[in-house]
Amino acid sequence: MANTGWDEFEIGAMLRSFDGKIDDIAGTLQEDRAYSQNNSFVASVADWRIEKPVFNKDFCIDCQFCWIYCPDISIISRDKKMIGVDMDHCKGCGICVEVCPTNPKSLLMFPEHADEEAELAKWPEKDEEKK
Repeated sequence: MANTGWDEFEIGAMLRSFDGKIDDIAGTLQEDRAYSQNNSFVASVADWRIEKPVFNKDFCIDCQFCWIYCPDISIISRDKKMIGVDMDHCKGCGICVEVCPTNPKSLLMFPEHADEEAELAKWPEKDEEKK
C-alpha cells in the first residue's frame, strides 16, 4: 500500500494505524509508536497553517482542556501536565485557546511566522478582579 493516494484505495479498504504488533498503545508515547505510512501522524500540516498557538507555561493550570478538545491531538501532555504543542500536526484552529480557562490564557494565537520569544515577552498581564 506504500505511496497509495487517498483516492486510490478500494471502497471498504482497511487502513491500519500502526505497523506490527501493538501491546500497550495507551502506555506508549506518540513519538515511540510505529505509525503506518497510511496514518496521518506521519504527515505534517505545518506548511498550510496561518496562525499558531503559543504556550505560556507561567499561566497554565494543567486543566487539560486544551488536550481534551484538540481535534488533532496536537497538545503534548505528560503526567497530566501540558508541555507544549506538536506543531507538525497543529492546524491552527484555535480551539485550545477558546477552551483555556486561565486569565490571561496560557495559549494565544499568533501569526505563523511570529517569534515565540517576542510574543511571550508581550503576553497580557493578569486582570485583577475589582471589588
